[in-house]
Amino acid sequence: MTLSLKDLPDDVAALKAMILAARAEAAILTTANVQLEAENTAFAGENLRLKAQNERFAHILRALRRAHFGRSSEKISDDQMNLALDDVQTGFAVENAKAENANEIIKDHAIKTRRANRGHLPAHLLREEIVVEPETKACPCCGGELHVIGEDTSERLDKIPAKLRVIVTRRPKYACRTCTDGVVQSSAPDRLIPGGLPTEALVADVLVSKYADHLPLYRQAQILAREGVNIDRSTLCHWVGTAAVELEPLHTRLTEILKGSPKLFCDETRCPVLDPGRGKTKTGYLWAIARDDRPWGGSDPPAVAYTYAPGRGGEHARALLAGFSGTLQVDGYAGYNGLADANRPGGTVTLAFCWSHFRRQFYDIAKGGNAPIASEALDRIGVLYGIETEIRGRTAGERRSARQAQILPLIDDLKTWLGQRLAKVPRRAPIAEAIRYGVNHWDGLCRFLDDGRIEIDSNTIERSIRPIALNRKNALFAGSDEGGANWAIIASLIETCKLNGVNPHAWLADTLTKLVNRWPASRIDDLMPWTYDRIPA
Repeated sequence: MTLSLKDLPDDVAALKAMILAARAEAAILTTANVQLEAENTAFAGENLRLKAQNERFAHILRALRRAHFGRSSEKISDDQMNLALDDVQTGFAVENAKAENANEIIKDHAIKTRRANRGHLPAHLLREEIVVEPETKACPCCGGELHVIGEDTSERLDKIPAKLRVIVTRRPKYACRTCTDGVVQSSAPDRLIPGGLPTEALVADVLVSKYADHLPLYRQAQILAREGVNIDRSTLCHWVGTAAVELEPLHTRLTEILKGSPKLFCDETRCPVLDPGRGKTKTGYLWAIARDDRPWGGSDPPAVAYTYAPGRGGEHARALLAGFSGTLQVDGYAGYNGLADANRPGGTVTLAFCWSHFRRQFYDIAKGGNAPIASEALDRIGVLYGIETEIRGRTAGERRSARQAQILPLIDDLKTWLGQRLAKVPRRAPIAEAIRYGVNHWDGLCRFLDDGRIEIDSNTIERSIRPIALNRKNALFAGSDEGGANWAIIASLIETCKLNGVNPHAWLADTLTKLVNRWPASRIDDLMPWTYDRIPA
């Protein structure tokens, strides 16, 4: 504010007061400017450091991608890539921590950012309150007693390492003082492992650790040994096998429920199995059928069921899907073709093929460079996926309408373009084989255009297959065909829990307890994972 001479007071004391106030304001502004300049300098240096860090990260990521998608001899697995990224990001975290320790301005800014982004912790978690009181509650001015006028509250996430405990069950015996035959005692509660050590909750923990967290049983035995509990791996195997027997009726019913659906996904993956007769492993397969109607708002809960089979032939697909009639989304494997036979008992299955598998044919060619036809095919298919992303979550009718209006013309044009390119390339060239794959499967690839319930690809089932592949890497092989069947039973129920947002450990502990206590077979549907009470968010 600018003052004229006429606005100044004539009183000397008032003038002095105004001058002192102006000096104080100027000092405050100077301090603020100095602080602002220091912050700008600190943030400028921090921006340069983060920019250099991002460039290094991008370089490392490019190198990892080359290794991940390069030639077979140079490839790294998903797990190796994730481990490498963990190490890179941990290294950056070290740099960030050093930068915060060296500059209070950067540290304060980081604290504010973390507080703004950490979100709220779930209400169902156990809270333990710690009250931090001042050293004295006496007023520093007059010595009077202080009283509470408010408080600041913060929450941090803590973890208590898993603790083993012993459940002691006592069954007192009662007798009459006047009679000799009047002894009364409650019956021993039923147990999953009669005469054994574990509770149903402990067995559930072993199952989840093995089939959800991919922790082999011998490692679990090592973890227990660190707590002074020596349980042999073979004993853990017995627990798992016993649980599989109890859960088998649920797996059977889950498979029946899925085969009653009008649309399913199906895929298969290798399951190496020990072959004692030859002292080697043989190749078994875990076949998976899955349902997930969430992309179009369907009311049926998502689920997946695995079934072990000793081979990959079409007879196994027919046996697995006996009784199913509807739309089946699969890759282009010829073993499924027999399901589309018009004379098939139980009705014909309509096959819908996967654009992701078709796209992969061109991707494998384009990644080598200098492949204009493959690159253009990828761009054209990418447009289809862009539209699919926009209409995801709409009703089946809305999706069908959008596909007919937006995607159908693009696919018709793509078919014409593919035919023109096929006529100009050598018959045995890889690009010709890729195009012929699409031409030979064209009707199945276009099936999704007429039905909004069908997805453009079968990535849903591939996501359900991935945990099996991870477990296979850790377990190496199943011990027998029966072991492969047990694997299928338990993995089906755990993965279905995960699809429905249900804690698999809580569900398994509760369900095993109910089954041991003779849950009626007529109410088996009430034990399906999607009926379990979810933990509140």
